[in-house]
Amino acid sequence: MGLSIPHLLVVLAIVIIVFGTKRLRNLGTDLGGAIKGFRSAIKDGEEGKKIDENEGEAIDAEVTSKKSEKI
Repeated sequence: MGLSIPHLLVVLAIVIIVFGTKRLRNLGTDLGGAIKGFRSAIKDGEEGKKIDENEGEAIDAEVTSKKSEKI
């Protein structure tokens, strides 16, 4: 007992009448932009995570001064 094609067409016709094609076009554009931004943010986050994993590596360096400890 799902929605058939005639039912979906009636719902689509009512939505177009109520909102109009211009508002639906703007809504689609905004939704597409939001999805694109979300995907790019996820991609940037994964790249940042890979960079953060490499931050724990040892760095070769020379000690220039050393404090003496008293026992």
